[in-house]
Amino acid sequence: MKKDKPTSANNEDSPEIFNTAVLKKIQQARMAQPSTEELISRVLAGEINALSRAITLIESSNPNHFSKANEIINACLPHANKSIRIGITGVPGVGKSTFIEAFGKHLRNQEKKIAVLTIDPSSSISHGSILGDKTRMEELAKDPNAYVRPSASGETLGGVARKTRETIILCEAAGFDTIIIETVGVGQSETAVHSMVDFFLLLQIAGAGDELQGIKRGIMEMADAIVINKSDGDNIQKATLAKSEINRALHLFPSKKSGWIPMATTCSAKTHEGITEVWLNILKYIELTKSNGYFDTKRAEQNEFWLLETINNQLQQDFYNNTEIQDLLEKTKKAVQNNESSPFAAAQLLLETYFKNKP
Repeated sequence: MKKDKPTSANNEDSPEIFNTAVLKKIQQARMAQPSTEELISRVLAGEINALSRAITLIESSNPNHFSKANEIINACLPHANKSIRIGITGVPGVGKSTFIEAFGKHLRNQEKKIAVLTIDPSSSISHGSILGDKTRMEELAKDPNAYVRPSASGETLGGVARKTRETIILCEAAGFDTIIIETVGVGQSETAVHSMVDFFLLLQIAGAGDELQGIKRGIMEMADAIVINKSDGDNIQKATLAKSEINRALHLFPSKKSGWIPMATTCSAKTHEGITEVWLNILKYIELTKSNGYFDTKRAEQNEFWLLETINNQLQQDFYNNTEIQDLLEKTKKAVQNNESSPFAAAQLLLETYFKNKP
């Protein structure tokens, strides 16, 4: 009588061995780095995996990735600048992610191909980030024509990811015609995001209190539209009142160079009420600014701004990666802490040492 073939850990037909082998192949495939030319070709073809790899490269602080990242950006640049770029901000709890989910679904119904770039705050202690926006935008993240990319703010002032500007270029080259950038919250990130988008949207909620007025004043002056979110249920009356108050306040602000007059509206990301009006408002702004030339002027000014920002960032990175500076910096830190040197004298010494070694 023929005996059944025994199963064991050494059996090549064992499910455990098969699964391990498959897992190993998947890991190896993920680790395999495509050539720069192949990566560029796949990004331009709209492959999401290639786009994610390319973004990871440009976000990398590894000096070995710098030239490859630049090559990818330069190759994608001729295929970029064909989207509408929208910045969305608001205080924590205003419902930014819920709004973007509802707004994004509306855009998809308009057959728009959208990329959502979200900036997650990094801990100042552990430097870690949750990167949970794909969880909060679950339906949008599953859409094959929508791309949700969370990035950690890292040590960048204001919470804007260091390479968000370059990420926009890659997403546009991959065929996304509407780019949404969500900021961390109210703070200096607004200034940076405002300098890379065409339309800047401020989300508010009714009854936030007067403690935010000082913050809102500066942001409201930058905003091209203000939307009172969570206008549903018992909040409808409060939201309508807040809309009227904000519209009155907007008339006190200086006129915008764009010729556009910002206005406040209400919406509910929960019921989708008012979402259509938000998009129509954006389209009116784009039509106006393209007809009067402000759209192209603003983009040109933004390019100049990011030229200078890139130079500043590169000089800073080169300075701190200099081995001689790294050693001297530790010594000068201790001297400053012990009041043996002033911060200004120590900084001057470091800069003189840095420039002395430059050709």
